[in-house]
Amino acid sequence: MKIVLYTDLDGTLLDLYNYSCEVALPALAMLKRRKIPVVFCTAKTLAENEYYREELGIRDPFIVENGGAIFIPQGYFSFVFHYTKEMKHYYVIEFGARYEELRAALNAIRAETGFKIKGFGDMTAEEVAKDANLSIEKAKLAKDKTYNESFIFDEPAEKEKILFEKIREKGFSLTHGGRYYNIHGRDADKGKAVKVLTELFRREYGAVKTVGIGDSRNDIAMLEAVDQPAVVRRKDGTWLELPLKNLYKARGEGPEGWVEVVNKFVIMT
Repeated sequence: MKIVLYTDLDGTLLDLYNYSCEVALPALAMLKRRKIPVVFCTAKTLAENEYYREELGIRDPFIVENGGAIFIPQGYFSFVFHYTKEMKHYYVIEFGARYEELRAALNAIRAETGFKIKGFGDMTAEEVAKDANLSIEKAKLAKDKTYNESFIFDEPAEKEKILFEKIREKGFSLTHGGRYYNIHGRDADKGKAVKVLTELFRREYGAVKTVGIGDSRNDIAMLEAVDQPAVVRRKDGTWLELPLKNLYKARGEGPEGWVEVVNKFVIMT
């Protein structure tokens, strides 16, 4: 049976604060030797995903901007499948709304409510770098969005419900990751993207077992869509709580927990 690993990045494979994954490198090397697909499923942009794929030597498909699109390297699968467009050397299956529409919706909500909302589109690369603890170059990659807008919601927690309602009224959806809120299209969903991509893996390999690793609320749809969901310990010592009977809670934090899950459910399987 072919195992496919879906993984979040920030707070999971990458440390939430310094973005290091050094502790995970031996496990990643083992996955590559065993030809186990490692599919990034993250809020990060195409440019950010490409940066980490190049840095880690990953050549598998990946899911960007909270399910906004699946990027599949051309020639990766041996069969013809439906896709939305070709881009560079990828076939792209799109689910998300356009960035300009998302920005307009946020601006309208800000005008209607007076909420303190600051999106990446309102910030310079230097401001994003300072807030997210990124280099200027990585901040530029993070700002290069297509299907999702990350934003800071500087209001009391009780106003979050109003924010959710306003975003739904505009025809979009909201997720909250480990650091930022994200507005995206209703059809942009990590779980939906995982299911579509898993079907392609099944066409290629037959029987497939999927493992998913995450840490925050925007990973819930992904974790619900895989055979073996797992969460890593967060910086505050807690885990994402989910009503999934087979949910595995790693003892390790961030990338250390990621290695724990990979060893238990992928490498040792």
